[in-house]
Amino acid sequence: MCKIEKGKKAKVTYTLTVAGENEIIDQADETRPATFSFGKGQLIDGFEKNLTGLKPGDSFDFIIKAQEAYGPRDSYAVFDIPKDTFAVDGKVDEKILQVGNTFPMRDNNGNRHVGKIIQINENSVTMDFNHPLAGKDLHFRGKVLEVFD
Repeated sequence: MCKIEKGKKAKVTYTLTVAGENEIIDQADETRPATFSFGKGQLIDGFEKNLTGLKPGDSFDFIIKAQEAYGPRDSYAVFDIPKDTFAVDGKVDEKILQVGNTFPMRDNNGNRHVGKIIQINENSVTMDFNHPLAGKDLHFRGKVLEVFD
């Protein structure tokens, strides 16, 4: 029987929660399983490591520490951006500047980042560019349905 290893693909079901919490962050069930390629650097290392060696029919239940997932929260990834950065034709649409809204932005090197508004100030907007799961331990539960080339 084929097992998960580098160069293989696996079809799995899973439920992802933050460790110690009940809210489901992501889920793939038997009607819509997820397919992953192993050994290509596309997956969180801890996820790939915990599934390696499993076979169809095997269940899994593990926690990936934040450091092995999306890393710790970085206080330097939270900063103020002038409100006029959001101006279109010289005008800032205050309706789009709401706490919780996310925006794709580019840094000085042209790299794309997604930031979330966490505070609105008089002349600036405080944005958090951390991954939403940074600083969180991730709990995965699921089952391997199929392993193939």
